[in-house]
Amino acid sequence: MLSHGQVVRLIFGLKLRELRQERGFTPAELARACDVSVSYLNEIEKGKKYPKADKILSLSKVLGVSYDQLTSLTLSRRLEPISELLQSDLLKEFPLEMFGLDPLRIVELIADAPAKMNAFISTLFEIARNYEMRQEHFFLAALRSFQEMHDNYFEELEQDVRTFVVEHKLQAAAPFDRAQLERVLAEQYGYTIDRAALDQYAHLGRLRSVFQPKIRRLLLRQGLTGAQEGFVLGREVAFNYLRLRERPYVNASFPVRSFEEVLNNFRASYFAGALLMEEETLVRDLQRFFASKKWEPALLLNLLTKYDVSPEMFMQRITNLLARHFGLQSLFFLRFDQANASAGYKLTKELHLSRLHNPHGNELHEHYCRRWISLRLIAELRQQPTGLGPKFTLGAQRSCYPNGDEYLCLTVARAGSSIEPAVSVTVGLLCDDNLRQKIRFLDDPAIIQKEVNETCERCTIPNCEVRAAAPVEVERRQRQQELEEAVAALVNGG
Repeated sequence: MLSHGQVVRLIFGLKLRELRQERGFTPAELARACDVSVSYLNEIEKGKKYPKADKILSLSKVLGVSYDQLTSLTLSRRLEPISELLQSDLLKEFPLEMFGLDPLRIVELIADAPAKMNAFISTLFEIARNYEMRQEHFFLAALRSFQEMHDNYFEELEQDVRTFVVEHKLQAAAPFDRAQLERVLAEQYGYTIDRAALDQYAHLGRLRSVFQPKIRRLLLRQGLTGAQEGFVLGREVAFNYLRLRERPYVNASFPVRSFEEVLNNFRASYFAGALLMEEETLVRDLQRFFASKKWEPALLLNLLTKYDVSPEMFMQRITNLLARHFGLQSLFFLRFDQANASAGYKLTKELHLSRLHNPHGNELHEHYCRRWISLRLIAELRQQPTGLGPKFTLGAQRSCYPNGDEYLCLTVARAGSSIEPAVSVTVGLLCDDNLRQKIRFLDDPAIIQKEVNETCERCTIPNCEVRAAAPVEVERRQRQQELEEAVAALVNGG
């Protein structure tokens, strides 16, 4: 990330260059007038050096501006977007080094071509405003890119889990004994755990947990499943064991304060999943599951029962392992939520190791394809008679997209009554020869095969039985193409 000093030097250099050019000085003329070398002036303008007070005073006199005007962090209207970006929390917090980017190189790019960079940055800001993109959207997108760069497998975190288990003499056999985590939190980190107080705050909704750092008290919602409690406890252990200081204090999604908070929350969540589902054991279990000649939902259900974790935790955990241990790098993970039976479907989590980003999120308020198994299973559960408690199902589907990509999609869905929420989690694996070698039940005829698309508005599938909206975008493109052809014919004298 760019330091405050780098930002100050860069703004000073940009301002100095702009004033010099407005006054008609060449670098050599200004350097001679202020008794500095041309190379030194060049380093100042590029943000590499910041002059001492006497040189600033000399520069201000020659350029005809006040000392304070030259040293302020305000740029001209023309370069205002660059100033806005440089002083924003986004650039200050964005982990450039994590992506192999040298902050100094970013500074050089801006300093070398400020006008072009200004136009580029202005364009980005305009797009962000039009699509209501907030800082947290950039942070979450950066986190997904970081996961994709590493195939969502982090050896150092896996090793941290193994070391933690040995150091604290824990039993890692499935299902993991969650009482061990509660003991570690109390004895090692001075926690007290309260399972009653949080229910007094009905106006906070259904928060599962809140940590009060000043008194080191963890509030847990009554009625949490063992899987939910285990994840919360595992995450709290991780924040302490990994010394992750900047962290969220609730389990819900609130506006994030920094990228460091987003990254630390991911690290703690990864640690918790790896702790509750030990790597080697789960890999062996997945090997046996994939070796089955037929698609057997009961086998997947048995694994969920064995590890006593939520479907989302399990499906996210296997995305950590599929690339490293099975060579399955072309995959995606999706989580959909539906607030009630009449509400729309929201894609709340998304990860693409395939780099193909198909299917992907859509922020244009279009209707996701109802042929996706992620949505189909929720709809089918909604249609079942209301019984006691939420309904739960597992399914598999081979989904073929218009570009020819085909994915084996494994989905777990859960739905309550028509006024209660529903959720589905899906792992999609690109169907190719590699997948066929790793998953023996891939060609089981019991697995439904469906032609799918991205959204109803962009879908050309005729007579779709579950279409939720007219193909308006397809029709718009057709009209546009007809118009272009008509114009071309007219221009060519046809």
